[in-house]
Amino acid sequence: MAKLDSEYSSSSSSSLLVLLLLSLGSLHNVLGGQVIKVDVGLILDKDTIVGKMTKTCMDMALEDFYATNHNFTTRLVLHPRDSKTDVVEAAYAAIDLLKNVRVQAILGPQSSTQAEFVINIGNKTQVPVISLATSPFLSPKENPYFIRAAPIASAQIGAVVSIIKTFSWRQIVLIYEDNSYGSGILPHLIDALLPINTQVRYQSVISLSATDDYILGELYKLQTIQTRVFVVHMLLPLASRLFLKVKEVGMMRQGYVWIITDAITSLLDSMDPTHIEAMQGVIGVKTYVPRSKELDEFRKRWRKRFIQENPDIEHECELNIYGLWAYSSVKALAMATEKAQISKPKFWKPNTNGENWTDLDVIGASEMGPMLLQSIRNMRFNDLSGEFNLVDGELQSSTFQIVNVIGKRDWEVGFWTPKYGISKHLMPDKDSYTTNKDDLIKPIIWPGESYVVPKGWEMTAMENRLRVGVPVGNAFYGFIKVEKHPQTNDVIAIGFCVDVFKEVMDHLLPYAIQYEFIPFVSPGSNITISYDELVYQIALDKFDVVVGDVTIKTNRSKFVDFTMPFTESGVAMIVPIKDDESKNAWIFMKPLTMDMWLIILALFIFIGFVVWVLEHRVNKEFRGPPLQQVGMIFWFSFSTLVFAHMTSSYTASLTSMLTVQKLQPTITNINDLIKSGDYVGYPEGSYIGELLKSMGFDPSKVRAVQAFNEALSKGSTNGGVAAIVDEIPYLRLFLSKYCSKYVMVGPTHNSVGFGFAFAKGSPLVPDVSRGILSLKEGEKMNEIIAKWFSKDKGCIDQNDIRVTFGSLTVKSFKGLFLIIGVSSLFAFIVFISNFLYENKTILASNCSIRQKVAMMVSSFDKRKDGSSDRCKKPIAVDEGMAISTIATTAICGDKQ
Repeated sequence: MAKLDSEYSSSSSSSLLVLLLLSLGSLHNVLGGQVIKVDVGLILDKDTIVGKMTKTCMDMALEDFYATNHNFTTRLVLHPRDSKTDVVEAAYAAIDLLKNVRVQAILGPQSSTQAEFVINIGNKTQVPVISLATSPFLSPKENPYFIRAAPIASAQIGAVVSIIKTFSWRQIVLIYEDNSYGSGILPHLIDALLPINTQVRYQSVISLSATDDYILGELYKLQTIQTRVFVVHMLLPLASRLFLKVKEVGMMRQGYVWIITDAITSLLDSMDPTHIEAMQGVIGVKTYVPRSKELDEFRKRWRKRFIQENPDIEHECELNIYGLWAYSSVKALAMATEKAQISKPKFWKPNTNGENWTDLDVIGASEMGPMLLQSIRNMRFNDLSGEFNLVDGELQSSTFQIVNVIGKRDWEVGFWTPKYGISKHLMPDKDSYTTNKDDLIKPIIWPGESYVVPKGWEMTAMENRLRVGVPVGNAFYGFIKVEKHPQTNDVIAIGFCVDVFKEVMDHLLPYAIQYEFIPFVSPGSNITISYDELVYQIALDKFDVVVGDVTIKTNRSKFVDFTMPFTESGVAMIVPIKDDESKNAWIFMKPLTMDMWLIILALFIFIGFVVWVLEHRVNKEFRGPPLQQVGMIFWFSFSTLVFAHMTSSYTASLTSMLTVQKLQPTITNINDLIKSGDYVGYPEGSYIGELLKSMGFDPSKVRAVQAFNEALSKGSTNGGVAAIVDEIPYLRLFLSKYCSKYVMVGPTHNSVGFGFAFAKGSPLVPDVSRGILSLKEGEKMNEIIAKWFSKDKGCIDQNDIRVTFGSLTVKSFKGLFLIIGVSSLFAFIVFISNFLYENKTILASNCSIRQKVAMMVSSFDKRKDGSSDRCKKPIAVDEGMAISTIATTAICGDKQ
């Protein structure tokens, strides 16, 4: 036992000794100069606010990180270089850092244009470049040594589009700076706007070197277009100049909308007060930074140090998200360096003779670069900016703030996340994605200190009248007719379509619109030949809208936007009405089918026969000569009341046929028309001709007609047509005058109806569509219809229903027939059974069959006595049987 204690004590002492030696060794590594220094390049614009802020944040990050991680064996040493806001200077700084300092990584630059060159250098030298560049054109997938330490610029597109969708703006103007950063957002924005039917009406590209006069000229150009929603995507220096000019030309007033992206919004706190004053009412989006005690304490320390390092700054500058990302990126690099156990820098060079070497060839490729890259590409930790999450070399971000610039600062009005859309809180009480004004924390104050939501467009001084194109020479004057005043030569447009358009524009829009009608005639003609050509004039910027009997079609919607239809939809056909059958001499046969007539006749005979069998022996009315008895059978059948229900139905059906006017068409189905080979007509110049051919009609049987009544009156065999196919509104107008001769059959094909055509993306379309819907729901539309489509006297409303009368069939009375047949058959069977029982002696006799039949017929034909008072003196069955026995003996003799 003592031996065991001694061994245990010895082992414990050895373990403590080892731990002590390891601890002393670690302390010696840290304090005794064995810490590995890792050189890191830092490229920034020293004279810019962002550059100064970034430098202070990175220095503080190193101090804070190693103060809490003093046991790390690696130490980052920053070597700053000034890129002087120039691409060449940035590239030169990178080469200098790699060639002369042998840096293991490069932090910066922030500018996407500068970063593009530095990243290419990093790819060739295998040195990771950790940059805040956000251009979508720069991708870690295509540039393996690029680490994006800020969210990609396209991440904010969802928030921007949600704002546009919330207020139902249909057109925007994108203003961006002329470089890869500015244009990188464009394809993502256009794709995101497509699902909400919003269009980028104009793109204004402004160079960083643009003069103030150029910016003014571009703004004057923007004033000439209708769109009043502007999305600005550029860096702060150019944005500051832009908004000063925006206010100067009067574009920061009521009715305008300005939306700024993250690169501007995140730096509002660093802007000059005069620039903020020029941005009152602007909406912005920026990455959300959660509040924390640690962040508040860091802000205080940072502000004190920043002022000390930059005493010449004229206005107060606040810490922003870019400084926090720079702070976190240094921490991330420090952790990755420790994890990869970076040692002294080693670069291998290509195996060449050294002739024609470039600076990059001289530098070679870092051996430690791939290890460092793998350590930093995927990293996740919580820091001052919230969660710093690098995935495949790209910082992730999902929550954005929506702010409103009011006074000297931006005010929070909402949040946006990919899951919930716009919301008042980070964890909203909803389960779906929504974009509603009610989801905002408070109403937005728009430019001009207005609480009224801008409609997103307005008629400019050059476009103070809406140019309304109208067709000329329409065969259906009820829809539209265009003529000129004989004295003033002014264009006068009248008709159903014009009245609908005027009612919507003059009374049902929330704003006033002036317009003028401009007739369109096809080249080489004095009328409008092609409606496709008319509508296409909108795409050529000849008209703003086309009004008339214009059908909403797929091919037309490729270059214009249609309102909702203001007429009923569908294609149908009109055919002549059949002759009135009430003048037919055999009309009385029509209420019943032939099968019905035959069954009734058979039942009449059957029932008469059964009644005769039952009454022949006891009723004198059913006796006498054979012809008299046959007559009695039919007379009784026709005079019976058994068929009273059927008689009533027959009478009612015949009465309807004789008194109600029928609109039964000569052709009831378009397929019958195809099979018959008759000629079919369509309006000359209409697309219906091609439609008929596609439906299977022989092209030689399809005729273009102008006068519907004349063509139908002639008929298919006399140079006319058997039917005319057209859109329902045209047929309605035609039938209002010829309702007594023709009837509409269909619809035979689907169509949308008539609509007003506007320019693609026109902001008027939603408002006009809502106006049409409101008009159709009220009484005013009925008044307009009655005005232009009033029916001739004596016309009845067809309502797409053919009044037809079918003959009564067997199915209608099969129950009645079954009851009659079964009861009659049962009575007949009972009588025969009783009769055979009474004459069983005849059946049992030895007489021949012929003799038996004769005796049975004689017995049946023999009238029973006392039949008149049968109830008073019934005849016994034995008496009948005795009579039968005597008759048998008399005829057959004694053969028993």
